[in-house]
Amino acid sequence: MKIAMIGTGYVGLVSGVCFSDFGHEVVCVDKDQRKIDMLENGKVPIYEPGLDALMAKNVDAGRLSFTLDLKTAIDGADAVFIAVGTPTRRGDGHADLTYVMAAAEEIAKAAKDYVVIVTKSTVPVGTNREVREVVAAANPDLDFDVASNPEFLREGAAIDDFMKPDRVVVGVETDRAAGVMSEIYRPLYLRDFPIVTTDLESAEMIKYAANAFLATKITFINEIAALCEKVGADVKQVSKGMGMDNRIGNKFLHAGPGYGGSCFPKDTKALARIGQEHASPMHITEAVIAVNEDIKRRMIEKLQDLCDGTFNGKTVAVLGVTFKPNTDDMRDAPSLTIVPALVGGGAKVRVCDPQGQHEGEALLPGVQWLDDPYAAAKDADLIVLLTEWNEFRALDLGRIAQNMARPAMADLRNIYNATVTREAGFVAYDSVGRIGFS
Repeated sequence: MKIAMIGTGYVGLVSGVCFSDFGHEVVCVDKDQRKIDMLENGKVPIYEPGLDALMAKNVDAGRLSFTLDLKTAIDGADAVFIAVGTPTRRGDGHADLTYVMAAAEEIAKAAKDYVVIVTKSTVPVGTNREVREVVAAANPDLDFDVASNPEFLREGAAIDDFMKPDRVVVGVETDRAAGVMSEIYRPLYLRDFPIVTTDLESAEMIKYAANAFLATKITFINEIAALCEKVGADVKQVSKGMGMDNRIGNKFLHAGPGYGGSCFPKDTKALARIGQEHASPMHITEAVIAVNEDIKRRMIEKLQDLCDGTFNGKTVAVLGVTFKPNTDDMRDAPSLTIVPALVGGGAKVRVCDPQGQHEGEALLPGVQWLDDPYAAAKDADLIVLLTEWNEFRALDLGRIAQNMARPAMADLRNIYNATVTREAGFVAYDSVGRIGFS
């Protein structure tokens, strides 16, 4: 099959590279000259483990290429995937479909023969029917179908998620489109990975419902963690006991500083907005959004308590600022709420993150960036574990405590515990949903 992938952001690039590894001929299109130049020179503009090697392999095999020219890319394509951004629209929380509709119109004007136009971007229910209308208006003579194919990729594990998915969701209207999509995903079908074929609206809703449910699990355990602190329970033990129930499962039950990233914040807001527009309020989702913001603020209060009530004049080392490990993504990361509060409160903030500096420098002004966690903690009054990178899971706590001005730790990912930190020489320790000391 020949596939054109419109957009070389996270979803588009990972999907395009993986489709080419299936054996398809894939052309990735973008309007950003800088991105295309990087890709043609073998450089990946995002951080995703293993993506650079897989990309190089398929470029060398002649199955993967990059271009600015959309018309050339879709010439002879069996399917054109739209994988452009759908950021939250300012003011109303809805997904901004400007880029999706612009891509649909460009595809319509450039296409000549039958093609399946596939929406890979996360879009509100009803968007694919709007795409159909836009394409038909721009090119009334074009023979085409639309399909919805939402992505379920976890940053940091995207290649494995694409190659070994829990399921592939495909929304179609015709058997012809279903046949094209089946051929595209044939390598997965042959290995017995589930392919769920639905109507367009159901495919669109599956994506939002899944992400909202996962965000709810995260937010629920964070609320439980707050109660655990009040009653003396240990949220890690509570999570373990809950997760052993097969009806609940143990994933997304790790207490922390709140969810962030490219999907959960955006998709929960969009789902809440969709519910409002259709007079079917998403009360649980709306509560999740509000509680998640409260959780971030509660983390700031924890840090303030460990700094004797004020950040002014304190030196704080923050380990990890990306929203999760194994990514350089800073979108809606808890650090974007917590670090500015530290800086605004008068603290001198040092930041250490294996991949976060490239994006973080613009997003977190007024901080000092260091590559070494021990250098960041030297003479500090507080060390904050904010992202659970592997590099921060086995620190020499005794060395850190010895070199701090006042050895205090806010462990917002529950990597360590009160006993270990006390023995290492810390005089204050707090985590999420567990008993600390000061």
